[in-house]
Amino acid sequence: MTIVFMASTTSTEQVYKYRRADGTVVFSDLKPKVDNFQTLKFDCYACSTNSLVNWTKTPLHKKYQAIVNTAAQKYNVDSALISAVIHAESAFNPHAVSKVGAQGLMQLMPETANYLGVKNPFDVSENIHGGAHYLQKMLNKFNGDISLATAAYNSGPSTVARYKGIPPYKETKAYVKRVAILYKRYQML
Repeated sequence: MTIVFMASTTSTEQVYKYRRADGTVVFSDLKPKVDNFQTLKFDCYACSTNSLVNWTKTPLHKKYQAIVNTAAQKYNVDSALISAVIHAESAFNPHAVSKVGAQGLMQLMPETANYLGVKNPFDVSENIHGGAHYLQKMLNKFNGDISLATAAYNSGPSTVARYKGIPPYKETKAYVKRVAILYKRYQML
């Protein structure tokens, strides 16, 4: 098996892996022109404390809106919140895989996906429905408090319960703040 590493001159947050027709495995920071690829390194889009993204102006997406709306209705979660979490977690990349193993648009951990009945976390519909279901559970657990629910989505419900609020982690604080900004913006679409 041949392995090829390709890199551009600019830095990105993602590394793509795909297999060429001849069997060569390619790792690149340039998005491949093929459909069958994996994103191997992808940190939560909104979690980086050093993010240079202007969260009040970053372009919003209507991608997958019909699925988001269906999941929102099914799980009684605001569609704008689901879109904000997708944007924060993966920047609407259905192939995203974090360095800790979270997968797909809403970055479901394998255990969470299994618990929610998500068989293929890279399937857009399954992932959005699983993430919306999990958001519903977090909103119910924290009495509708969106800040606590999104903190729990990021760092786990037991961590939020242990700290009796948003955990003192820089990543989680940044995430909650940025999801709130995105949520308000998605509500205006």
